[in-house]
Amino acid sequence: MIVAYFWTIKPSSIPFALLAMALDRFSLWRSPNVGFFKSLGTGKGETFTPADANSLRWGLIVQVKDLEAFDQSLVVERWRKRSVDEFRAVLEPISSHGKWAGKEPFVATAKDWDGQVVAITRARIKWHQNFRFWRSVPPVTISLKSAPGLLAAIGIGEAPIGLQGTFSLWESSAAIKNFAYKGAAHQKAIADTATYNWYSEELFARFAVREVRGTLQQLS
Repeated sequence: MIVAYFWTIKPSSIPFALLAMALDRFSLWRSPNVGFFKSLGTGKGETFTPADANSLRWGLIVQVKDLEAFDQSLVVERWRKRSVDEFRAVLEPISSHGKWAGKEPFVATAKDWDGQVVAITRARIKWHQNFRFWRSVPPVTISLKSAPGLLAAIGIGEAPIGLQGTFSLWESSAAIKNFAYKGAAHQKAIADTATYNWYSEELFARFAVREVRGTLQQLS
């Protein structure tokens, strides 16, 4: 199963977070309970520039065999100890297109799902296209934040520049489809992507939300 964690930490724990982003991967690589994983910084998801970054919220997307065991693991407990808020979503892939770090990590298994849905978009932006990409993003993010059926949306990233994405929670698959296929700003962004070819890698995945703990609030 896929699990998404987002922790809001205390300001005094920022040095811990920066260190954990570098070191958690070694614990996760060694764990027989863990498959694909990505440690993430987060942001407002408005411009996808470094100015968006929020140093108080950090995330982890991870594939696990035993959820209960992982939820009590040292990696999670260290973050939890330093957090004032935790969001956890247990997810099952509905569909996935593209690659993340050269892998296709999400195998679709959920069918006939009519509950809440998470969408993860992620892209590796070509360096010479960053400024063009940043100029094109604002109309899309404005339309996303006002999209009917959107419950929450934040920016996610593996690095301050070039490795960007969004994590969004929706009422239903229909709400995502309406935004993706009927929104003028999103349609223009799709057309610009085809024109300028600004991604060297991209992924779009949808997930059935099997369980949610906590809330995903937009932080200023």
